Amino acid sequence: MLNTYIGIGSNLGDRKAYLQEAIARIEFVARERARVAPVMESEPWGYESQNRFLNTVIAIPWHGTPQELLHALQEIERELAPCSPHRNVDGSYRDRAIDLDIIDIPGVVIDTPTLTIPHPRKDARPFVAGPLKALL
Repeated sequence: MLNTYIGIGSNLGDRKAYLQEAIARIEFVARERARVAPVMESEPWGYESQNRFLNTVIAIPWHGTPQELLHALQEIERELAPCSPHRNVDGSYRDRAIDLDIIDIPGVVIDTPTLTIPHPRKDARPFVAGPLKALL
C-alpha cells in the first residue's frame, strides 16, 4: 500500500460538487479515507477560457497497481462527466467538468505512453504544487 497523490480539477458546472463527488468515489474505490488539501481557484493552464478551475490534491493509500488506479480514475471521470472529455480531438485542452491526475506515488517512477509518475509538470503548475505542498 502506497500513499498516492491525486490532482482533482473542475471548471464546468457545479465545480465544488464535482470535486466532492470525485473524492467520495476515489475513497470508495480505494476503500480508504483521503486527506484533502485546501481547494484553490486558478486560471486554465495550457489554453484560453473564461471558466476558472477549482483544484485540490488528495493523499490516499492505494492498494493496487498504478495502472489499476489510472483505470479507476478514468472510469470515475467517465461516470461523472460522460460528455465532458478533457481534450479536444486534436489533443489540445478544453473546459471539463472533472479532471483526475495521478501526481505522485513516492518511490514509484513510470514513463509510458499512457502513464507518467511522478507527473512531469507537477512543480510547474501552482494549482498542483500548492495543494501538494500542503499535504507533504
